[in-house]
Amino acid sequence: SFLDFDALRADGVTFWSIHRDNELAGCGALKMLDAQHGEIKSMRTAESFLRQGVAAHMLDHIIDAARTRGLDRLSLETGSSGAFEPATALYRRYGFTECEPFADYRRDPFSRFMTRTL
Repeated sequence: SFLDFDALRADGVTFWSIHRDNELAGCGALKMLDAQHGEIKSMRTAESFLRQGVAAHMLDHIIDAARTRGLDRLSLETGSSGAFEPATALYRRYGFTECEPFADYRRDPFSRFMTRTL
């Protein structure tokens, strides 16, 4: 899910951005849920950079960072509507599968929860 500016500055959250030619192409964050479990947060690609590999590049980076930190599980929450199908397809290509709500999340018809081991 999306984190506002203050939440991105919270302890346990690392935020990254991708720039191309001084333009913001995309961003993403990793939130530490505990010593073994992290959550992918705020994955976004700027509209003018869609379908150019920005999200895959960010996801590679977040997965590498999670492994470096010794995490053994990554989870995420994304939307369930058709607009989120490209993101869901990307996560599936990276081995994420649907799961029950985690952390403080509750079942929600507008949300899809996914997880994978590292």
